[in-house]
Amino acid sequence: MKAIIQFLVLFALWLLLTWSLQTADVVAGIVVSLLTVALMGNIFIEKAGRLLNPKRVFWAIIYVPYLLWFILIANMDVAYRVLNPTMPIRPGIIKFKTGLKTDMGKTFLANSITLTPGTLTIDIIGDDFYVHWINIKHDNDPKAQAEEVAGKFERILRRIFE
Repeated sequence: MKAIIQFLVLFALWLLLTWSLQTADVVAGIVVSLLTVALMGNIFIEKAGRLLNPKRVFWAIIYVPYLLWFILIANMDVAYRVLNPTMPIRPGIIKFKTGLKTDMGKTFLANSITLTPGTLTIDIIGDDFYVHWINIKHDNDPKAQAEEVAGKFERILRRIFE
């Protein structure tokens, strides 16, 4: 069952990325999806069927425009910093603990942080995230830093992956 779900997810992703139902594209998608499941099926998430839960799918659909919105906001912030050299930039590395327990949830959180301009996930050790931030705020409040960098993503990702 796990392999079938993995194949279906990969094949659906292939179809979305190619946006074509021509025979050659469909056959190539089937071959690539089968090879991926055969060669790397053991590194996929353990309970893939849980991801097809309608509540999780709903939150995943909500998450995409939510993430895109924060990427847009961060792009404008970084562009403003580039165009206005008098704006203060206080780069540094912050450490915070995540409440996400699954590896897939942590991976999505790390990628969401990194996709947002001005932040870069450097390392994940257990539940601790190390993030380089272009303008550190809340010097003496690690919880406020974690909320600003990751909290907005973590709330929805918890509904998808936990």
